[in-house]
Amino acid sequence: MKGPLFFAKILLFGEYGIIKDSKGLSIPYNFYRGALKIPDGQTQAKEASHLKLRAFTTYLKKLDSELVNFDWEKLDRDLDQKMYFDSSIPQGYGVGSSGALVAAIYDQYALRKITVLENLTKEKLQYLKKVFSLMESFFHGKSSGLDPLNSYLSLPILINSKEHIETTGIPSQQSSGKGAVFLIDSGTSGETAPMVSIFMENMKQEAFSKMMRDQFIKYSDNCIEDFLQGNLKSLFKNIKSLSALVLQNFEPMIPNSFRQLWQKGIETNAYYLKLCGSGGGGFILGFTEDYEKAEKALKDYPMEVVYRF
Repeated sequence: MKGPLFFAKILLFGEYGIIKDSKGLSIPYNFYRGALKIPDGQTQAKEASHLKLRAFTTYLKKLDSELVNFDWEKLDRDLDQKMYFDSSIPQGYGVGSSGALVAAIYDQYALRKITVLENLTKEKLQYLKKVFSLMESFFHGKSSGLDPLNSYLSLPILINSKEHIETTGIPSQQSSGKGAVFLIDSGTSGETAPMVSIFMENMKQEAFSKMMRDQFIKYSDNCIEDFLQGNLKSLFKNIKSLSALVLQNFEPMIPNSFRQLWQKGIETNAYYLKLCGSGGGGFILGFTEDYEKAEKALKDYPMEVVYRF
């Protein structure tokens, strides 16, 4: 058995903001992917992944069966054959490794599942998000359900608010374009739960809460609008403001070794950095109008292009 592939995701805009009901824009990233597998003569079982799937299944059996139910017989049978999740998606890097696993399990074993081929109404998307949120909570303690949704549908998702999400189109990539969105590997993984916990504590302070409300959400929402409309001049102006704001206010989420690099980008306009997911490690997201220039400035760091302008 080799299940269908499920891709990583990148939250281009909206990290932390979506917790406070701002907009978000998430896109699939097919450079990393994962699939459920049962080992045969050629492949060795991955014990750690297999044990994680067993623990996950125990958790799923406690979920409300009215909301979502699974073919337990089939799932248990496959687990008895040492099924595991074969994935190239790095864990703790902010690109949805657990989201892809959740999507794969739902796709393979959910009864009365909503398929990608259906007319995806607002209600169906909300239902899927709710199911995925409950499923993925096993990994993070609390999940919005957006990562598995993105991985399952393999479509860009626009989050207007908690109650209003929709699939969306994004401007076509310019394969020979000068500008780019890229990832930098910070070299360490990060954990979502502690970072979100720090953010929630900060939100209790009036000054931080006001900054989120009056500045962060405004710049982030503007970036989404600009990106979807292909308004690059305004996009880079807003990204620069967003990058500076994050540098000032999200210190624990930015690895220390990157603070100077972050500042340098803002000062030279060669690139602008922002958090990829919750931060604290993993990937850092970069935006540049001139990728060659950014590459020179960041020559000591592993980079991957996600999207070309």
